[in-house]
Amino acid sequence: MKHKRTKQQVWFIRKVLFSIFCYIVFLVATVDVTKGMSLGDIVISDNKIVVKEVAKGNETDEKKLAEESGEKPKDEKITEEAENPSTAKEVENTEKSSEIINEKYKYTKGNIRIFKDVKITPKAEDNIKIGTRVEILEEKKVEKIKEKTVKKPDGKREVQKITIVENWEKISYYKNREKRTGWIKNNQLTDSLKATLPKEWKNLNFSPIEKKNYTENKRREVRGIYVTSNSAALTKRVDDFIALSKRTKINAFVIDVKEDDGTLLFKMEAGEKYNPNANRRSPIKDINKFMKKLKDNNIYTIARIVSFKDPTYAKANPDRAIITKATGKPFTNSDGVIWVSPHDRYLWEYNIAVAKEAALAGFDEIQFDYVRFPASNGGKLDKELDYRNSKKESKPETIQKYLQYARQELEPLGVYIAADVYGQVGSLPDDMALGQHWESVSNVVDYICPMIYPSHYGKGVYGLSVPDAEPYKTVYRSTQDSMNRNANIDTPAMIRPWIQAFTARWVKGHITYGPEQIELQVKALKDLGINEYILWSPTNKYRIEKNSSSDKKTEAVKTTETTKKTDGAKKTEEIKKP
Repeated sequence: MKHKRTKQQVWFIRKVLFSIFCYIVFLVATVDVTKGMSLGDIVISDNKIVVKEVAKGNETDEKKLAEESGEKPKDEKITEEAENPSTAKEVENTEKSSEIINEKYKYTKGNIRIFKDVKITPKAEDNIKIGTRVEILEEKKVEKIKEKTVKKPDGKREVQKITIVENWEKISYYKNREKRTGWIKNNQLTDSLKATLPKEWKNLNFSPIEKKNYTENKRREVRGIYVTSNSAALTKRVDDFIALSKRTKINAFVIDVKEDDGTLLFKMEAGEKYNPNANRRSPIKDINKFMKKLKDNNIYTIARIVSFKDPTYAKANPDRAIITKATGKPFTNSDGVIWVSPHDRYLWEYNIAVAKEAALAGFDEIQFDYVRFPASNGGKLDKELDYRNSKKESKPETIQKYLQYARQELEPLGVYIAADVYGQVGSLPDDMALGQHWESVSNVVDYICPMIYPSHYGKGVYGLSVPDAEPYKTVYRSTQDSMNRNANIDTPAMIRPWIQAFTARWVKGHITYGPEQIELQVKALKDLGINEYILWSPTNKYRIEKNSSSDKKTEAVKTTETTKKTDGAKKTEEIKKP
């Protein structure tokens, strides 16, 4: 009897275990079906519950659902943002789950050689850089006979023939304004651009972005000049610039709205809220009158906003400055200027608030300059610096997110956005340790503005002994590289370079820049199909007109603008860094 009861107990335990097993199988089988089902169209994504839409009038349910999801109801969110403005409304990066990958294209894992046929020759037909987008046209297996000398048991040597099968791929790719084809050995391509980049950059997003054309703010082929806030405040100077535009092809002014020192062009609410000292100068007292004058003369207006080089903000917010870990003191470049961290979301909000007021004042475009991290000796100093990177983001990710945030906030106002980058960013595969990676920036903004001043290229770059003395070749090669990079993404920005309108006297072997040198740079761009440019002269002297009489001096638009310092310049009076 005792044995019988034991068998019954074993049978009962087995039945219970089987029931538990069936229940687990049921849960696993139905989880994908049930996770998207709920009242009010709630979608579970990335371990978060997002309420897409709740019926009107059902505020109690909305609040309840928000509480259950860990989010705050809308009215509570608004209150929290007002109390804690240091948290910017970030653009949600859906890179992990929703990056759009075009299966039609592949990307090169490294720099590779291109051959005319399925045969490796000492001299390749062409070569392409890492990250180049290609399309596979054909695949081919090729049998090749190779001879191998082997040693026989009797000690004699004989030559044996071995058949080796090689896999080749015929690809097409864009380079130097033309579509080319050629053969490469297989296993040199990957599925996405991101796969060619450092793992730390995994959150970059290269999905297509709609670049709008605003009906009430039509795009122009910009041929602009840079105008400082001091120049803008002088009626005579502005009149001279307008007169210059009527005599030449100049049709746009890039005007300092937020200066390198952090001060603002006109008194702004953004300044009062985020950084009151920024309003201390405000040279334009009547912004509406100022903008009307420019509009009446058909001038396209671009607001230059210096993003992360802001000593005024850094002084008011020392806890947000980049510091040296060993000393705890603020980090500075060679010019002694304290930098704030591009990771600072409060500064993001401030910059975009300034941009919004500029847009509402009538500016057609917002151009972000110094949209980068400070120079850190090629990244060698990064381990010694505290960037206050609480989100553990890579430099390119932070810069891209900042520009995404700017687009999200400014697009409703119908203004275009632009970003200035170093001239060599288009020629180098990395971010120069500045956070400026070409495709990451170009994919987000409407205009990308590489600063391709020939004086800023070192000896031997592009095979030129003194790039400053070769304005046409330097501008052509740099811009060509940038155009090749644009071909790697679906929605690149339009390229509108900054070109040199100053003489770099500190460069050994330099030449004087006047109308001829400026025209050579413009011609280089035109030969590449680019009809837009902006002239940079920190002193606002633009020697762009040729006189009919050779014995007359070239006319110049002069200003009394004091020289502004910039980081890393050997001579600061005629140099610009982004």
